[in-house]
Amino acid sequence: MMNVFETTETLPVIPHNLSIPQFFLDYEGNERFVNDGQPVQGLEPNPWFIEEKTGRRIGLDEVRSRTFGFANALSTRYNIGKDDVVLIFSRNHVDYPVAIWAVHRLGGIVSGANPDFVSDELLYQIQICNAKLILVHPDALETAVAAARRAGITLDRVVVFNVDSQKSTEDFLSISALIEEGLSQPSHFVEPKIDARTKLAFLSFSSGTTGKPKAVAIPHYSVIINVIQMAIHFKVFREHAPWHERRFRPGDIAIQVLPMYHIYGLILNLHFILYSRMSLVLVEKFAFVRMLELIERYRISHLMVVPPHVVLFCKQPQLVRKYALDSVRFIMVGAAPLSNEVNHQIFNIFPEAHIGQAYGMTETATSISAFPITQNRGTAGSAGSLEPGVRVRILKEDGTFGTFNEPGELLVWSPSNALGYYKNEEATRETFPNGWVRTGDEAKIDENLQLWVMDRMKEIMKVRGFQVAPAELEGCILDHPDVTDACVVGIPDDYSGEVPLAFVVLTEEASTRVQRGVEEGAKVKASIHKHVSDNKVYYKRLAGGIEFCSTIPKNPSGKLLRRVLREKAKALRKNPTAKL
Repeated sequence: MMNVFETTETLPVIPHNLSIPQFFLDYEGNERFVNDGQPVQGLEPNPWFIEEKTGRRIGLDEVRSRTFGFANALSTRYNIGKDDVVLIFSRNHVDYPVAIWAVHRLGGIVSGANPDFVSDELLYQIQICNAKLILVHPDALETAVAAARRAGITLDRVVVFNVDSQKSTEDFLSISALIEEGLSQPSHFVEPKIDARTKLAFLSFSSGTTGKPKAVAIPHYSVIINVIQMAIHFKVFREHAPWHERRFRPGDIAIQVLPMYHIYGLILNLHFILYSRMSLVLVEKFAFVRMLELIERYRISHLMVVPPHVVLFCKQPQLVRKYALDSVRFIMVGAAPLSNEVNHQIFNIFPEAHIGQAYGMTETATSISAFPITQNRGTAGSAGSLEPGVRVRILKEDGTFGTFNEPGELLVWSPSNALGYYKNEEATRETFPNGWVRTGDEAKIDENLQLWVMDRMKEIMKVRGFQVAPAELEGCILDHPDVTDACVVGIPDDYSGEVPLAFVVLTEEASTRVQRGVEEGAKVKASIHKHVSDNKVYYKRLAGGIEFCSTIPKNPSGKLLRRVLREKAKALRKNPTAKL
């Protein structure tokens, strides 16, 4: 019986002595790794980045120059060098990747932090990484200063990104000023020789759904090889179809609404798109209407998004119809499951686009599966087929490994896997046994090597002995016309063991009706109950009830923070009149 699943497609040999900027910025002809050495057509120069607000176009030569200038200044002024950690506490910015690659040129390590962190959260990341320098967006400067002081970092080691902001930054050096300083001086550094398989490039923090976040140690090779895996999977640079039907073409334009501090935005939305010789419109902070405007203005062809973005398209059809979105040819959805109902709705909104899901995590840096090139539409509910070089196992509850269509915990081996958790041997042993990653996700593999991720193992509810996946119920609830967002958690029940409780965010119109009185709220709840009962088997009904709330808590990648709502559910059981 087969219990290790992998594709027959092989990976090319990639040099182990190249850093990320050496591979992506300097290594001419690196597309040959996925193109059998054949010349690539359509490689006319196109901008690497397009600045969202100004339309400024930034080409490779300018990127190289700014990267050198910043690296030189970091070396001369701050003595940043081998294995020093620079923490980037910022929203997306055209100099964000420049900062990343400058640190890498010096042999340093980058750790990206969520700019919405409070001081305690940022302090925790600074201390885990032992950061030597903080690069910060002006809007987050107050938090950065507070955390830096508590961490013992002098304020001359806090550097700001250049943006139009009402926040005063006159007491701090800017990245642009440092770039100019570095470009005005002779080179002060020599790029160190590295083994890309072991030299750390990033300390990217896991989502923290199981206790405090952990720093995932990601080497240079992981980023390079995962981009190659994706490129082979999607046949980038290969003449596999007529030009107008190819999924990725040099000169296409993608949008970066995903944050670069998150692994999905960092590796796939940034490095993979640039490797594919496409231009990238960099968006500082996601706003749905702004995204629609930019798609229309720049004729954007490629979207990399998370399920909450897709829900916005599906729930606001009248707004969506106001914009010309016919340029969109490709939509990839990752970071969290997409329900069948929402899947089919997004298919209808973009009838000509290639649309499907992918699966990955910070610990696998990043994707291990994506919808195949043979399908314009990914199979509803599937996370796609395995990428080349990836091996997976399904660990069943009885400790044995499953075969086709047997559910269990998904274990992954990939050449892109992280090295473990930074300075955390116990957690590394638990999650990275023998180089494999225990994902904590329940999944199965079918005969076509398609991956089906069913839910987080710990989030599966047992109702009267039956397994119930919250994501399935959320998809059903989201299909109700009064609902704009939802999260389902299990609550204890004497009879059933657990029963589903739904936290629901109403549309603006429905919320207005509910505010008129208790009777209207009861009508809406009854309608949602009936909708679920009409579409799901009896044990999947919302026996735990429905609670209205203003927002559903999510992490930066779009994953629902069920643990937060579980705690709210516990509080409601103790005090039913408590406010959410």
